[in-house]
Amino acid sequence: MAVNISKTGNTLVVRFDYSPVRVTKVKSIKGYKWNPDKKIWTVPFTEGNLNILKVLFNNEEKNIENIENIDGEENLKNRQILLKMEEEIKLKGYSFETKKSYMGHIRRFSSFINKDLDKVSSEDVRKYALFILEKEGLSHSYVNQAISSIKFLCNDVLNQNTIINAIPRPKKVKKLPVVLNFHEVTKILDALKNEKHKAILFLIYSAGLRVGEVVKLKAKDIDNERMLIHVVQGKGKKDRYTVLSQITLKQLRKYYSLYKPEEWLFPGQNDKGHITERTVEKIFKNACDIVNIKKEVSVHSLRHSFATHLLEGGVDLRYIQELLGHASSKTTEIYTHVTQKSLTNIKSPLDNIMTCNRNGYKGS
Repeated sequence: MAVNISKTGNTLVVRFDYSPVRVTKVKSIKGYKWNPDKKIWTVPFTEGNLNILKVLFNNEEKNIENIENIDGEENLKNRQILLKMEEEIKLKGYSFETKKSYMGHIRRFSSFINKDLDKVSSEDVRKYALFILEKEGLSHSYVNQAISSIKFLCNDVLNQNTIINAIPRPKKVKKLPVVLNFHEVTKILDALKNEKHKAILFLIYSAGLRVGEVVKLKAKDIDNERMLIHVVQGKGKKDRYTVLSQITLKQLRKYYSLYKPEEWLFPGQNDKGHITERTVEKIFKNACDIVNIKKEVSVHSLRHSFATHLLEGGVDLRYIQELLGHASSKTTEIYTHVTQKSLTNIKSPLDNIMTCNRNGYKGS
């Protein structure tokens, strides 16, 4: 069951299926109450509490109903600051995804501190960082992104360059990408019955595309003569070319003959705009469930697998960097840590010991 949040009078009503984690989250809000008869949680209605609930249940499906914005002089001032920030982001040429992320972080931060943004202090930032790190249990990467958003607000919008300098940043957690082997990739792709879904995942794996890139493809981006895919304005607002496989081209032709897309290669519902990233993620997850993939993977794991399999196949790291659209070779080098090519040439000392013992070596 999704988390349902609604407003009754001056109260926010929160409903969900019981879990200790959810209960702990609601209890972190001052003024919470439990109604055993109606089996609902209530908290005082403020814009701050509403946004705290959104942050607390950030990774869960939510239904938010009958919520009105609170009008007031303070909110008007903050809305003007947010508008200025949005304009500044556009002037600097940041991507839509960056704008969406930064604005979301600042709105959550604004609700948390519950005061004019132009009166923000280092202590406000510190408390917020601790809240989302400890109370929320969000990743170091998420906290660092939140701090970067607040830094942009302070430095580029409010011209207050000293506020963020005193805030320590959580150490970035270095994780290796989860890679699917050839057999697992084949099982996932074979589980797809819908030709459109097949075409999407075939493209992601065979060309190493990001999910945000595949959804924005247009028919004209597929160059079947040069066997290349033109990725227009990918991450970092950079164009690049990547490979088009023969099998993917065959699948694309099958899909095209059935669906006959016009502007977008993969249109969304009712042909309005392109398919959403969330839809693609669901397609991938459903395929993984069907074939019982136990690894903690996402649709982005297909891109990781593309890079790793190329490296294992002997493709130079510099070419892989170009295909993936990485600005730095250091980003691509992470795949050297997960490839089997180099690791399988290393023999464990235990195997050497057992071999010596079988050959009659007793040691000194």
